[in-house]
Amino acid sequence: MEKGQLVPLETVLDMLRDAMVAKVDTSKGFLIDGYPREVQQGEEFERRIGQPTLLLYVDAGPETMTQRLLKRGETSGRVDDNEETIKKRLQTYYKATEPVIAFYEERGIVRKVNAEGSVDSVFSQVCTHLDALK
Repeated sequence: MEKGQLVPLETVLDMLRDAMVAKVDTSKGFLIDGYPREVQQGEEFERRIGQPTLLLYVDAGPETMTQRLLKRGETSGRVDDNEETIKKRLQTYYKATEPVIAFYEERGIVRKVNAEGSVDSVFSQVCTHLDALK
């Protein structure tokens, strides 16, 4: 990771499993942000850890995402938060994400959250989906 390379899948799954096992007795569930990023990661997660019950797909259009990332760039100091790089990153993101969403849609667990609105609106949608699990 320090060399800018991806952490091996086995290592990531071991870390996730260990963290979940450590909290399983005191937790109502687990929210894993930004994972899986590839179908293979999802398949291995299911094989080694278990089946997820919900996948929240928090989505905004490319223009909204670009504007938000440009705004973040004003304070983050990240040199890659410029319009050209953001557009490339979004293309990569959609190319990688679409198969993952399709994989979980087949399992009937994807719930889409429209992130075009306010923070309160997004939070309300997320809460609705989480409350439906009870």
